[in-house]
Amino acid sequence: MLLVIDVGNTNITLGIFKKEKLLATFRMTTKQSRTSDEFGILMRLMIQERGLDKDDVHDVIISSVVPDVMYSLNSAIIKYFKTKPLIVGPGIKSGIRIVTDNPKEIGADRIVDVAAGYTLYGGPVLVIDFGTATTYDLVDEKGAFIAGITSPGIEISARALWQDAAKLPKIAIEKPKSILAKETITSMQAGLVYGYIGQTEYIIDKVKEESGLSNLKVVATGGLGKIIADETNRIDIYDNMLTLKGLRIIYEKNR
Repeated sequence: MLLVIDVGNTNITLGIFKKEKLLATFRMTTKQSRTSDEFGILMRLMIQERGLDKDDVHDVIISSVVPDVMYSLNSAIIKYFKTKPLIVGPGIKSGIRIVTDNPKEIGADRIVDVAAGYTLYGGPVLVIDFGTATTYDLVDEKGAFIAGITSPGIEISARALWQDAAKLPKIAIEKPKSILAKETITSMQAGLVYGYIGQTEYIIDKVKEESGLSNLKVVATGGLGKIIADETNRIDIYDNMLTLKGLRIIYEKNR
């Protein structure tokens, strides 16, 4: 079995694949410091709790945007799974050609997402990841990564409201029944969700306009992306497992 690990700014998301089938997923928080033993034991326990044999994991691939956790995580894989993980980074085969001004600036998570978006859904494709930051990455019909846009994630925007405005409460991020809010909580929800839908639609439209790619397919992923994808016809496909699928695809290209 293949263990795929996506280290994000907020969560570490893990998946177990048997060939192309995703058997299980689980998460742990990124911000908590862990030793290699804590990582190793926790991962093995999580795999076991899903009814899988932890000793059947023979291959591991990692994508990370958080360098601080990598030493302990890498050591845990070697110690507890007896294999050296493949790390997504410069020089790895992804099926995507980076043609931006500074290819080394493109994060591993973005490479994984566009590799999955292009391989699974074809090009040209705009891949949107609604994560800690929201990223919009454009790949043309030949598999060239030609542009990327980054904006604050919806959770960052929400936190800014209740942390920087003394009288505003912490709220759940969900779409209210109407944009015509009549009290504080739904007022904040309306601004966040409807505002983010508007941002998403404008960026998609502008990308299509400036790129000239009117046949552009739009693929979204990320936990809160479902809220946005359900409310706009600009997003063609919502695939919450896109990043994990991308890790498997890149692993297969480098095996």
